[in-house]
Amino acid sequence: MLILAIESSAKPVSVAVYNAADGKLLGQYFQNNGFSHSRTLLALAETLLGNLGITPADLGLVAVANGPGSFTGVRIGVSAAKGLAWGLDIPVCGVSTLEAMAYQTQESGAVICPVMDARREQVYNAVFEWRENQLIRLCEDRAISLEDLAEDLRSYDLPCLIVGDGVDVCMEFNGFSDCRVAPELLRYQTAYGVALAAVNAKSTSAVDLEPVYLRPSQAERERSHSSSKSSS
Repeated sequence: MLILAIESSAKPVSVAVYNAADGKLLGQYFQNNGFSHSRTLLALAETLLGNLGITPADLGLVAVANGPGSFTGVRIGVSAAKGLAWGLDIPVCGVSTLEAMAYQTQESGAVICPVMDARREQVYNAVFEWRENQLIRLCEDRAISLEDLAEDLRSYDLPCLIVGDGVDVCMEFNGFSDCRVAPELLRYQTAYGVALAAVNAKSTSAVDLEPVYLRPSQAERERSHSSSKSSS
């Protein structure tokens, strides 16, 4: 089965085609230049498929990182995946952005700690460990303060490997000096990681796919604050 994977949860955007039958990445396009994902995502997918000689009808699954992450980026990725899956009449699979990052590390003997900058000295985070070639989730996806995350990581006996676009935020905060940072090639979210996570996840219909934000958007917080002031 050929999987078209999509990653647009943060500043980087990428698409990949993965052959689940033999476990091979057939191709991936990755950009990290800040262009609008609504402008680049589908163009990247179309070009990648064309260069691989693959038609949309050859695809068996569309996989997408459905959060957490940038509200706009996640929404664009999920909308694109839903539209493609709906039009092709194939299933879609939404996977955790954080879990997808852990899949692409594939490093045993360490606690894998994906982090995404959530602003206000918080990160989106989960913790994983590779055991006998299987990725084990040690906690659920969460929005957590840097202080609480640093304390939590000290409870594990294994060394810690930090991945994700929140690496710099963590390294600037006192408490992560004992952690290693993934090399830049493996640091950012990629569609390849999404494809790997999708192999072991449940697929669904396009209509049932939803984004996962973990916390309200800025607009929702402002609305809630305005409502509270009006009722007081």
